[in-house]
Amino acid sequence: MFIAKRRTVVTVAAVAAVLLAGALAVTLTQGSGQASGVTYVDGNNAQRVYTVGHRPLAPDFTASSLTGTRISLASYRGKAVVLNFWGSWCPPCRAEAPTLAVLAEQYRSQDVSFLGDDVGDTTANALAFTHDIGITYPSVNDANYSIVQEFSQVVPVGYTPTTVVIDPTGHIAGLVIGPVTYQGMTTILHDVAASR
Repeated sequence: MFIAKRRTVVTVAAVAAVLLAGALAVTLTQGSGQASGVTYVDGNNAQRVYTVGHRPLAPDFTASSLTGTRISLASYRGKAVVLNFWGSWCPPCRAEAPTLAVLAEQYRSQDVSFLGDDVGDTTANALAFTHDIGITYPSVNDANYSIVQEFSQVVPVGYTPTTVVIDPTGHIAGLVIGPVTYQGMTTILHDVAASR
């Protein structure tokens, strides 16, 4: 009986030590704003920059745009791409859209292309939304979330909106989970330009 109680105490102590070490590692990682190849923009883990050598390859896709044109991600190779996952039904997407429209115009001459992935939406609603906001860059129709599913295998793309920044080699260099901010996106794009 005494031996069984002693084993229980030793087991509980070992589990507690492992949990404490794990909590300490998480705290240190969050406090530094970095984790194995990831830098958090302004300490916000929803805005990430992946360092060169730690950038996952973006899944290639070909899909129809909202206007019926076929678009392939591979055709953008050699340029940085800002890929925004959005839907006209999504209030945070509506809130961030003017910022994306301004950034797209600002970075047009700097070899940065903007592309939208319209999820769970109708073409009519999506086109009306882009027209109202003044978004001039194309969006592909992803009504069944197939492109979202491909990207979610390599980075956390499960929340709308999410924005992925792809470097000219086709690797994911940055990620914003939730609405973008002008400052956050310019920081990520500056980092991508500096790493070329």
